[in-house]
Amino acid sequence: MLPEIAIVGHPNEGKSSVLSTLAEDDSVRVSPYPGETTVCRSFPVMIDNRELIRFVDTPGFQNPAKVLATLKTLEGSSEERLRKLVDYCSSTEELAEDGELLKPVAQGAALIYVVNGARPVRAVDRDEMEIIRLLGKPRMAVINNKREDSRYLAHWKDELAIRFNSIRLFNAHRATYAERIGLLEALGSIDQDWQQIMAEVVTTIKKDWDNRTSNTAHIIASLLTESLRLKLSAQLGKGADEQRTREELTAAYTKKISGLENKAHAHIRAQFHHNLFDYQLPPYSILHEEIFSEKTWQFLGLSKRQFMVLGGIGGGALGAGVDVAALGHGLGLFTALGTIGGALGALGTRKRLDYQSSLLGIRISGPQITIGPAGSIGLLFVLTNRALHFYKHMANWAHGRRDHEEARPALEESTSANYTRDWSAAELKIAHDFFQTIDRPESDKHQTAAAKLEATLIESLTKISSAA
Repeated sequence: MLPEIAIVGHPNEGKSSVLSTLAEDDSVRVSPYPGETTVCRSFPVMIDNRELIRFVDTPGFQNPAKVLATLKTLEGSSEERLRKLVDYCSSTEELAEDGELLKPVAQGAALIYVVNGARPVRAVDRDEMEIIRLLGKPRMAVINNKREDSRYLAHWKDELAIRFNSIRLFNAHRATYAERIGLLEALGSIDQDWQQIMAEVVTTIKKDWDNRTSNTAHIIASLLTESLRLKLSAQLGKGADEQRTREELTAAYTKKISGLENKAHAHIRAQFHHNLFDYQLPPYSILHEEIFSEKTWQFLGLSKRQFMVLGGIGGGALGAGVDVAALGHGLGLFTALGTIGGALGALGTRKRLDYQSSLLGIRISGPQITIGPAGSIGLLFVLTNRALHFYKHMANWAHGRRDHEEARPALEESTSANYTRDWSAAELKIAHDFFQTIDRPESDKHQTAAAKLEATLIESLTKISSAA
């Protein structure tokens, strides 16, 4: 039996937003205007090409008082009364949308009744609740708190408790994965026949989430591998301007790294079914900063503690550039011209070339200049933190949400985006071993380090998801 859940309620209470978030489907039409949904539409949840559960978006109640009065006049079993009610409403013009709403219920769907907990209970709400009670179907009430307003919650809970098997608070705009799972688990308690069905649904969804986490860790590890190994070369022709060639090559290197990151982030985004809605990162996000900007390396690069631990692990052989990056100065010094190949006004020419060469692995051999593979492990941490932060945005953006909150202070967001800052010495050693063997991809040491790094990333991803 395929579980089917009809999402019902008054117009503009957030039914479509709740459905969109539960189904992880951003194709659900969400509008601030009442009456946008006029016919029922099914949204299946598919995992591994198998339909797991189906949610049905319904029109809002239009004339609950008349529907309730009609229902009370009907005779027969609950199934017969429901069938007669649907027939009557469907043939009565002013009740046509109410009849449409009841069709999936008549076909065996359970009910989630959505209310807006930020307003008081009205007589029309009691009529709707009484209709649902008299239908005798498995049912749950969801209080969709669209605003942080709890003045009416106690009253809502008292009214709903009289008529519903289960009541849940659920903010469709902010609901995390854990809250979504919690609501689906609660659906199993609304009727004995649903317990086993919903237990299987939840188990499958949890397994799918674990797969997404593993896939994301692999995507990040692949990004690090490609970026840290990246090498570009250019010929120094006769009479060529060496400095200009260096700057052009470093600009190309920057663009290439950014392209690899964008590709990886797109793959991460695809894990979470953000397909149609044009999701944009919030305006305050540090991910809007360039990878090699001073701000990025200041907040997402190595801390002093990490620098000291890594220095001890590597015996001080992490590269002359690591100390600059670690202390938050690093590649930001290369941004005067908009790229890491920009002018270093704060350093003399010799020092600038030394740091640039060390950080980016720049070498000049005869008529050829080469940049990469990366000479600083700092790039590994910057790219990792940016990817983990992108994951946080994607995994925790509820599908029923269509806009951002007001911008919060950029500093707060930046400092909270360094997820590797609390990595243990053992985890830092894993990153160190991965970086040190990056040029020997087929070696046993690198394969072992890569596997351990992915495991470490899975732990970080799981913490981010659990803490949301």
